[in-house]
Amino acid sequence: MHVNTSLAQVSDLSLRTAFAVYIVSLVLACIHYMRSQAVIDLRREQKAADNAEAKDRELVAVGQGGSEAVAVDKPAGNSTELDAARERSRKMAGMAQGLIWVGIAFHLVAMVTRGLAVSRFPFGNMYEFVLSFTAVAMVVAAAIIQQKRWHTMWPWILAPVIVLIFLDATVLYAEAAPLVPALRSFWYPFHVSTVSIGASLGLISGVFSLLYLLRIWQPRGEEKGFFGAVAKPLPSAKKLDSYAYKTAIITLPVFGIGIMLGAIWGEVAWGRFWGWDPKETVALITWILYAAYLHARATAGWKNAKAAWINVAAFITSVFNLFFINLVASGLHSYAGLN
Repeated sequence: MHVNTSLAQVSDLSLRTAFAVYIVSLVLACIHYMRSQAVIDLRREQKAADNAEAKDRELVAVGQGGSEAVAVDKPAGNSTELDAARERSRKMAGMAQGLIWVGIAFHLVAMVTRGLAVSRFPFGNMYEFVLSFTAVAMVVAAAIIQQKRWHTMWPWILAPVIVLIFLDATVLYAEAAPLVPALRSFWYPFHVSTVSIGASLGLISGVFSLLYLLRIWQPRGEEKGFFGAVAKPLPSAKKLDSYAYKTAIITLPVFGIGIMLGAIWGEVAWGRFWGWDPKETVALITWILYAAYLHARATAGWKNAKAAWINVAAFITSVFNLFFINLVASGLHSYAGLN
């Protein structure tokens, strides 16, 4: 099969560009995060001042026999400073969000041109799988964050994605090449694409659950110490838990369909639906953990950190399956392109 080296080079360059744009976006998102902390502090200071002023009014009224409250001019300094801080924070959030969409565009171009370069779906090795996996994860995250205006979530999403892209472009990189004979099957694009989408959604769900655990440890308005300062700009625990749950609801069937399609492919290729290969075994464990999380989340007495920890465990096993099983363990799924 002919490989279009020009398109392969465009794909590589597009991924490097996306990586650079994501780095700049992360810097801007972190600045927005810190400015959000300042806005929250100013808002709380103003609220405390308002409460103190209201109390002073009550004391003055009582001192005058309760006949009439004395009007006290409210200093405009705090309010003006708060408005200015909010505006600076919004501008930084808008810049970060705009750059992230630019990065996603380059990321998608890298994925599409890689597929066109080799005239197939870009899932033929671990490099291509992580390329597609991270692209889907960024699109899903951007859709949620754009809709909910949770721009303070971006540092937590961008950091792991940037690490994955860096490893993908260095340690995991594989030259564009025809598909290995073992993967030339009708079931190849369906199995790998559904598993990739399911894993991407699971990544987002796992990050939400981790942040939910941080938030319930540091409740809103009661943050203390370093971790309290880190948690301050995060959405409420209820919202984080809700979106962890909603993304996991989609992850479970999509990932499960991917496993079933793999079993059908296994029967066609190897004459059995299931062989307890390391990768398929860990994938099944991951799916069971997602099912256990959803069950625990719907069970009375488990709608808290206990259920969230199960989702985090599913996230960890998914990452373990992606790296350790592909790079270290030997099995029928050893198609990382590094051996």
